[in-house]
Amino acid sequence: MRIQRQSVIGWALSILLILAGCGAGQTLPSDNESPPITSDYPVATAPQSVAHENPESDVRQTQTPSDPIDDLLGKMSLAEKIGQMVLVGMDGTKLQPEIGKLIKDRHVGGIILYSKNITSSAQAVRLLNALKQANRDAAARLPLLLSADQEGGRVSRLPKEITDFPSSMIVGDTNDTKYAYQVGASLGEAMKQFGFNMDFAPVLDVNTNPDNPVIGDRSFGAAADTVSRIGVQVMSGIQSQGVIPVVKHFPGHGDTSVDSHKGLPVVEHSLQRLRSIEFAPFSAAISEGAPVVMVGHILMSELDPNTPASMSRIVIQNYLRDELRFNGVVITDDMTMEAIGETAAIGPAAVQAVLAGADIVLVGHDSGQQMAVLDALMSAAQSGKLPQKAIDASVYRIVKMKQDFRLSDQPTATVDVEALNRHIEAALKR
Repeated sequence: MRIQRQSVIGWALSILLILAGCGAGQTLPSDNESPPITSDYPVATAPQSVAHENPESDVRQTQTPSDPIDDLLGKMSLAEKIGQMVLVGMDGTKLQPEIGKLIKDRHVGGIILYSKNITSSAQAVRLLNALKQANRDAAARLPLLLSADQEGGRVSRLPKEITDFPSSMIVGDTNDTKYAYQVGASLGEAMKQFGFNMDFAPVLDVNTNPDNPVIGDRSFGAAADTVSRIGVQVMSGIQSQGVIPVVKHFPGHGDTSVDSHKGLPVVEHSLQRLRSIEFAPFSAAISEGAPVVMVGHILMSELDPNTPASMSRIVIQNYLRDELRFNGVVITDDMTMEAIGETAAIGPAAVQAVLAGADIVLVGHDSGQQMAVLDALMSAAQSGKLPQKAIDASVYRIVKMKQDFRLSDQPTATVDVEALNRHIEAALKR
């Protein structure tokens, strides 16, 4: 009997060793190897409940609890879902009828403001409060994303009365992570006081091309390590104030010689180079909880030789989602840029971007273009070209982000400009 038991034990151990060997053979992609193309849309799900240890316990304790986000999705119309996937710009310095209709009738999920929309601190607060009121009047299920490009340096949208923030290059040159965090926290504080809840910053492009016409001092530096360390701290500082940071422009706009506002940049670096330089700051930011990644209008020939990154399922799904393990919200750069205009009409381009994995399409200018995007997405959804599964996956992520940051359409009080400037100036001292 003893010999027989030893044989059985030996047989069991052999099987376990074989199974363990199978698992050990799994490897990550090498530097020159692309991850396999996947077809499923990533779906954010609620955590599953754990079964009770006692098999005789009430079966209700083993059931998955209701997910409130799924419950909300079940109540939303298709038009409401499509609206959440579009973020638009506007004309003027007051609430215009066109933007009011987009909020009320098309349920747009967010607004971006530019310098042309802001003339003073008092006016900025009035405008943002008017947008919030319009959303409340429309009985919207979700608060608006209220955003701007407030990077510091030459890309600043806050009123002129507010103390100037240094450019990203100046922050990067300090090589001081604590200072970078203070700068980010001050950016977030200033945005929040005016009623903004999303900042299209920081820029995580590595500025390796001195002739780059669009990035330059918007980057934290020419080394991936510097951009990673300093950029992540600025991101974390913004986030500490309850403002959503948006890292940009994946997969990397630093070594381009064309401004994507005017044409389509082409980058021909190897996959090994992209992973070690361009991807590195985004990977670091994702590891530290980046909630949103903006994908740029850049043709990366080694990733997808035929399609700009913002419209490429290979770039968004295979590299950003699968390889870098990003589970947050993906937003496109402005679809009214000439980089897209050279490629496709804006309606079909927006549909392709969503099919590629974008959750939010940014349409910063031209009410006609904005309507074209909304109409194209709705038509694609109704025809089945845009699967309901993809729509629900995107809207789930958007709702979760808005809830995680506790967004609200409640009005903002008048900003004490002098006090705010004192806070900013104190934070900018080293």
